Amino acid sequence: MNRPTGRGTDPRELYRQAAAALDRGDWPLAQRLAEVLAPHARGHGGVHYIAGVAALQMQQVPRAINHLRQAAGHDPAQPGYLAQYARALSIGHRHAEAIAAADRAMALAGADAVTLDTLGSVYSRANAHGPAIEAYRRACALVPGHAGFRFNLATSHMVHGDLDAAQREYEACIAADPGYWRGYLALAQLRRCTPEHNHLQALAEQIASHPDDTDAQLYLHMALGKELEDLGDYPRAFDHYTRGKAAQRKREGPSTERDAAMFAAVRRWFDDRPAAEASGYDSAEPVFVLGMPRSGTTLTDRILSMHSQVHSAGELADFGIALWNAGGRSGRSLAGVLANLDPGFRDWEGLGRAYVEGTRAVGTGRTPRFVDKLPHNFLHIGFIARALPNAKIICLRRNPMDTCLSNFRQPFAPGLPDYGYALDLLDTGRYYLQFDALMAFWRQRMPGRILELHYEALVDDQARTTRELLGFCGLPWEDACLHFEHNQAPVATASAVQVRSGMNRDSVQRWKRYGDRLDPLRRLLSDGGIAVEA
Repeated sequence: MNRPTGRGTDPRELYRQAAAALDRGDWPLAQRLAEVLAPHARGHGGVHYIAGVAALQMQQVPRAINHLRQAAGHDPAQPGYLAQYARALSIGHRHAEAIAAADRAMALAGADAVTLDTLGSVYSRANAHGPAIEAYRRACALVPGHAGFRFNLATSHMVHGDLDAAQREYEACIAADPGYWRGYLALAQLRRCTPEHNHLQALAEQIASHPDDTDAQLYLHMALGKELEDLGDYPRAFDHYTRGKAAQRKREGPSTERDAAMFAAVRRWFDDRPAAEASGYDSAEPVFVLGMPRSGTTLTDRILSMHSQVHSAGELADFGIALWNAGGRSGRSLAGVLANLDPGFRDWEGLGRAYVEGTRAVGTGRTPRFVDKLPHNFLHIGFIARALPNAKIICLRRNPMDTCLSNFRQPFAPGLPDYGYALDLLDTGRYYLQFDALMAFWRQRMPGRILELHYEALVDDQARTTRELLGFCGLPWEDACLHFEHNQAPVATASAVQVRSGMNRDSVQRWKRYGDRLDPLRRLLSDGGIAVEA
C-alpha cells in the first residue's frame, strides 16, 4: 500500500500526495491523508473535497456529505465542489438538498464539462429531467466529441419523449467513440427497425470484431436481437439475447441462491407474526404500483397519473431506505436488513412517516395521491401494509411466459443486484415461481388488501379495468385516464418509448412467437404449479 513519504509532515507535501492518490484512484490513501490534514487546514476546501470524494467512492455516504458540505462552504464559488456535494446528497437520496446545491453550481460561471455532466446525473436521479438536459447540453457544447456526454444527453431527450433529438445524440455518441457499446443498444431500442432501416450488418460486424470484450458482446447481441425481433426473426433474436445475457452472467455469476435467501428472509420475518399489528402512519397519499418488472407497471402509472389528483413520483427507493434506517442501517441486501431488524419492531408509524416525508424531495404532496412504481416493492408489501395502512397496493400480473420472456429479453443495467435472475431464462422462471409464491403468501395473510391487476385485462378492456383501478384507489372517474399516451411526464423506465403510443396487443402472447426455444421455461413453470396455456 502506498504510504506518505518522509517529507509527509509538510502540509503542502501531504496535500500533494493526497491529490495524487485521488487522481490515481487510491481512495483509502487519499482519504487518510486528507483527514490527517483537515484539522490543520481550516478554511481549505480542497482538503475536504479530497476526503469527501474518496469517501463517496468507497460508499461512505454520510462521511462524504459531511466533507463535501464543508468543501462547498469554504469555497462557495467553486462549481466542482458544489457538484460533488450535490452528487453525494443525491446518492444519499436527499434529493431536495441535492437539487438546491446543483442549482447553485449551475448558476456559477466556469463549470467544466465533467462538472456539468455530474450535475446532469444529479438532476436525473431526482426526476428533474429538464434541468438535466440543460446540464448535459452545456457539457456537450464544451466537449462535443465526448461519447459519454452525448449518451447522457440522448437519454435525457428519450426520457422527455423527444426521439428525434435522442437519435441524433446516440448517433453522435457512436460516431465519437465506435466502442461505446451502450450507444448501439440504445439506438436499436429507440425505434422499430424495418427492412429498409436497420443496423443488422453493422452490429454483426462489431460482434465478430470484438469476441473477447464482455460489454461489446452484451450490448451488441442484445441490440441485434431486438432488431431481428422487429423484423420477425424470433428464433435468431432469441439466440442473440441468450448470447448477450450469457456474456454478462459469466462476469457477474448466477443469483439463484442469493434470490432464494431473500425470498426466504421476507417470509421468515412474517411467519410468526399476526397479520395485523399496531397502527402505522395514517397518510392515504401513497399508491404503490408493483409486481414483476415488465408486467405493466409503467402503463398503470401513466394511467393513474393522468388523473388530476395523482402525481407520478417514479420508481422510488425510499421505502427500502426507510426500512434500512429502521434496521440500524445494517445489511447490504434485503435479507441482511431483515436479519438486523429487531424481531420486536413495532414503530410502524415512524416507518411510514419516514417514507412519506422522504418522498417530498421528488415533489410529492402537491396532489392528494402519488404513485410509487418501484416493481420490487412487492418484497416490502408486508411492511408497507403495516407502516401505511391507508396506502393502496396494486400488483401487476401478466402471463407468466410473457413476463419471464420480457425480463430475459430486457437488458437491465449490468451490476444491478435486483435483476441478476434475468441473465438466464430458467433463472428468470425460478424467480417468477418465488414471486408467485410470495404473492400467495401476502394474499393469505392480508385478504383484500392488494389489488392484483392483470395486464391482459387492461389491454382487452381498458375502460372497465381502469374503472376498477380508480375505484380501488378511491378516485372519481376522469376520462383523461383513458388517454395515457398523452401523458407529458418524463418516463425513465424501459417502457419509455412503448407507453407513448396507444394501447395495443403487440406484447400479448409474445412468447408463442419463439416456438420451441421457450419449451424449457414452459416445463419449469408447469412443474412449479403455474398453469401455462397451450
